[in-house]
Amino acid sequence: MSRLDSIIGFIRDDVWRLNPRSISNPLLRVGCYALRTVLIVVRGFTSKNLNDLANSLTYSLVFAIVPILAMILAVAKGFGMDSVIEAQLQSSFLGETNLVPVIMGMVDRYLSTAQGGVFIGVGLLILLWAIYSFFRSVETIFNDIWNVKQTRSILRQLVTYIAILFLVPVLMVAMSGISLFVNSSLGQIHILSHFPDFQTGFVQFGQFAISWLLFVWMYKAIPNTKIGFWAAVIPGVLVGTLFMALQMLSTYIIMFLSRTSIVYGAFAIIPILLTWLQWTCLLILIGAQMSFAIQNNEQFEYEQDLNRMSRRYKDYITLYILSVIIRRFESDEEPLTAQEIAVAHNIPARLVNQLLSRLVETKLVREIYIEGKENRTFQPALDTHKITVGMVFDRIDAQGSERFLRATTPQMQAFWRHFLQLKNEHNSLNQIPVNQI
Repeated sequence: MSRLDSIIGFIRDDVWRLNPRSISNPLLRVGCYALRTVLIVVRGFTSKNLNDLANSLTYSLVFAIVPILAMILAVAKGFGMDSVIEAQLQSSFLGETNLVPVIMGMVDRYLSTAQGGVFIGVGLLILLWAIYSFFRSVETIFNDIWNVKQTRSILRQLVTYIAILFLVPVLMVAMSGISLFVNSSLGQIHILSHFPDFQTGFVQFGQFAISWLLFVWMYKAIPNTKIGFWAAVIPGVLVGTLFMALQMLSTYIIMFLSRTSIVYGAFAIIPILLTWLQWTCLLILIGAQMSFAIQNNEQFEYEQDLNRMSRRYKDYITLYILSVIIRRFESDEEPLTAQEIAVAHNIPARLVNQLLSRLVETKLVREIYIEGKENRTFQPALDTHKITVGMVFDRIDAQGSERFLRATTPQMQAFWRHFLQLKNEHNSLNQIPVNQI
């Protein structure tokens, strides 16, 4: 039990008190980052209700799948590549379901309806709106995972969504091109002709690589915030690999059920297809949560300690950060960003951002953007000789709304007035009994 308590205590508190940058062993450093990332993902899975969001996204995808495929095929037809797209669908696990001809027939009818609307362009507008609504839902969920409140403009949304619709057929054509290249060019090489497994493996690697590229681009482009390189690559490669493995597993299940025809018989395809869509959506959202965890790993340092932080210690760190900003300003040094302050003084980045926001709101510090730095930097907002400790604490104490209670008693109102009077008359209230206010 003592060892179990130690493990729980380490996961709950100690791992967040470690500074991975100070760990000399690279394997232990990576292990610390990995453990914290996994813990953040698990916490986000429950706090963000990713399973429910995946179910909601699956429901939206069921209604949007035909319009999306219709637009992808319309783009492919413009380049004379529609047959390649159909061949790729046949080679996926959908080919085992015998649904591809049905889906292609629905897509053709949908395109015919879109082209022959009652009013010119009405059918096309309905198609575009169905696609836009789905991608808008995806972006909203991604922004919620990243705690981004502001969405991108309509124009930027349209550019991103159109890029997705062009990227998917291009990648599918590229996947087909890899298979054709291996079968035609590499197959003619005498040495490689004796290794058919190498050719098959090369094709599969190309398919995996294209899947990785698609998911990396998704995690980089969809959230309305700046995403770091590794925060997109690591979850993109992992989710892309799991996505391909899920396709293989679904193919095996469909082939097994088609032979046995148990329980559902021919209708077994429907629950399997819906399950595949649901698991795909869940993998995508878990990857988005992992991307957030990788980029914001340091934001969760000392999280439990920060939640229990005393007001005195918070005031002390606030004064220290303010003194750093003032001294750099008086020495005519370049102002620092929040991240630079956190790294230089070994203060959790999350706490630095919170305290700087409070200093900006109290008009003791102002944000400035300087050339060469992507993020905002901070400088004093007042004459540094006029910024006193008393002024800092007075402004912090007065921050926020006051006297919003409507039905206060006359005694409470008199207490408030007397308290402010004593506070103005005395530098410290430490020696004044509470019963004399």
